Amino acid sequence: MAVRVKLDDIIEGMEFQSDESTSYLNKSTEKVLTISEEEFTAARDDEPIEDFPDWQYENITTAKEILETEDYIPLPTKFDIHEYDIMEKFCLSRKDEQLRNTMYSSIKGSGAFRRFKNNIRRYNIEDDWYTYRDAAMKEIGIEWCKYNNIALTNE
Repeated sequence: MAVRVKLDDIIEGMEFQSDESTSYLNKSTEKVLTISEEEFTAARDDEPIEDFPDWQYENITTAKEILETEDYIPLPTKFDIHEYDIMEKFCLSRKDEQLRNTMYSSIKGSGAFRRFKNNIRRYNIEDDWYTYRDAAMKEIGIEWCKYNNIALTNE
């Protein structure tokens, strides 16, 4: 039986990740969940679950399952998503040459993300950016699903 999942769930899981957490698709339940590094450490080290708050019990148990079974697939991480590349393509997609050059030069060097965010507000193109970024995230999610033989559903 094919695994089926909503694309919105995949995208939400990708966006919810951070340096301290990773999102997975459970192939059996077809649900996306996010597990923190702290929960993985507890599972790896087999720490007593009672040492943690009640709300972490389920995630620590799930972290053990992730480590011990093949029922979970990690979603694309920030290293797979390359938000900088998405920003660069967005900058280069601007039709106005002056804006394109300004935006492109703003993402060079340290502080690129901060300057980019400041400029999309300054030039009133914040909505354009989020539309562009959402489309890029959607494409990454679709490609990930294809690669992992996951069917997309609207349900």
